[in-house]
Amino acid sequence: MDQPLLGRVSAAGRGCCSYSTLKAWLPILSWLPRYKLKWLKMDLLAGLTVGLTTVPQALAYAEVAGLPVQYGLYSAFMGGFIYTLLGTSKDVTLGPTAIMSLLCFSVVGGQPHRAVLLSLLCGLIQAVMALLRLGFLLDFISFPVIKGFTCAAAVTIGFGQVKNILGLQGIPQEFFLEVYYTFYRIPEARIGDVVLGLLCLGLLIMLLFMKASLGSDEAPYSSCSRVARKLVWTVATMRNSLVVLAASFIAFSWDAYGYHVFTITGKTSPGLPPFTPPPTTDTTANGTVVSFGEIVEVRSREMLPLRTSCFSSASQNDYRIDANQELLAIGVTNIMGSFVSAYPVTGSFGRTAVNSQTGVCTPAGGIVTSVIVLLSLAFLMPVFYYIPKASLAAVIICAVAPMVDYQVVAKMWRIRKLDLLPFLVTFLMSFWQVQYGILGGVAASGAMLLYNIARPRIEQVSDHGVLVMECDSGLSFPATEYLSHVIHTQALQASPPRSVVLDCHHVSTIDYSVISELRDLLRQFKLREVHLVFSRLQVQHIGLRNDTFVHLKFQNKYKFLCGAKLHF
Repeated sequence: MDQPLLGRVSAAGRGCCSYSTLKAWLPILSWLPRYKLKWLKMDLLAGLTVGLTTVPQALAYAEVAGLPVQYGLYSAFMGGFIYTLLGTSKDVTLGPTAIMSLLCFSVVGGQPHRAVLLSLLCGLIQAVMALLRLGFLLDFISFPVIKGFTCAAAVTIGFGQVKNILGLQGIPQEFFLEVYYTFYRIPEARIGDVVLGLLCLGLLIMLLFMKASLGSDEAPYSSCSRVARKLVWTVATMRNSLVVLAASFIAFSWDAYGYHVFTITGKTSPGLPPFTPPPTTDTTANGTVVSFGEIVEVRSREMLPLRTSCFSSASQNDYRIDANQELLAIGVTNIMGSFVSAYPVTGSFGRTAVNSQTGVCTPAGGIVTSVIVLLSLAFLMPVFYYIPKASLAAVIICAVAPMVDYQVVAKMWRIRKLDLLPFLVTFLMSFWQVQYGILGGVAASGAMLLYNIARPRIEQVSDHGVLVMECDSGLSFPATEYLSHVIHTQALQASPPRSVVLDCHHVSTIDYSVISELRDLLRQFKLREVHLVFSRLQVQHIGLRNDTFVHLKFQNKYKFLCGAKLHF
């Protein structure tokens, strides 16, 4: 099946009002004129499948965010419409996610009006970052930090649902206290919730393994077998909806006979959310009114994990996407979502995978998903009253379990053991406070990066009394003292002092601090009547003018060599 090309084309060299520039900011203009009727069937199928996955997950993730369940659906429909206009990937779906819900709770404490305001703030920051082309900040968040963060978040979210499986109330939200009181109060568990929760969990796992065991569709099968496989795949894909629906029917049946053995979701607000501006002020517990400016100042410091989560959700499916355009799409979604009482959203890994596997052809599949969510809000809210919290907990646990990637630890151990440091720092500190985990991991990665810059590897070879040193990377000011110390120790402090040839073949950058130190070294070599020679120094590669070295050359009467030729 041929697929439309989705991706942002550079607008460099074109007019700011040209059609090409407009297509760069509105990727829908790249694929909509070439939309084919055969794509419509696949987009409808994918949108319906993702929609049936989105509804139960949105309800469950609202529980993680500490919000009434309808807020999960409020947050789930705006992304489909906005991403169709602004998105660069046919597969990505925007909506509430487990990690974003956890982060939202850590920032706003489960208060709906603050969650809506947070969505506006997140959207504004994301949109500004996209317009300023700050998507490159993703490059400074290392893979070990992202993995440590997602693993810790998955453990936190997953264990946080154990209390709902057990039917316990009043458990603290802080992780370590939550662990303690959950085990302490196990004798208070409700049998009905435990049985139903474990039943839902077992059924979800069974359907998941059934889907995984289907294998490749490329293998030859009879028409009957192919239909059966397709049916199993469909049922397994819609497993969340089917399990929640079955659990709700069981809860309704028991409740109709007067047996209240399950903890159910309870009353929800029916109908679509009103389209109103988000609140721009907040009121504290003692009645103090906090202005919008003060909220921005306080909340912006707390939103690093939220922005990190958005960055880490960039998806690639056999073609490249524009990180800045994706950031813009998420930002506009959060801004518009705040007008319909949504809390912050981002790209969903799980639903994006379902979208891709179902064979979606364009982002228009998101419109179908959004319509499914809107129909659920309009007509199914009374049904959600009977959804057992244990069934939603089972959905969440199965959703976050694959995020605990224990194999990545073994891979990092084999490839580079030092990468375990930022991973472990992020993982462990995230159990204390999520934002501290992110900051700690980024700090550890930054320290390792700076150490490599400050301590470049210098290979040394002694040849006929002359010491040949080769730097394996650029020279910048953090490495100045280290380079000077090595040369002093190995050459100037030796008895007798030795001449040094500094092979700079791999040096691609150098700055003024290093030049100043080299000038001082040349003077000291002259005083000891030995030589310091720079070999294969590519001046044009390191962005310095030749006269910088000419000045050193004539001042110190030493030649700077580039290969076998003078480079002046």
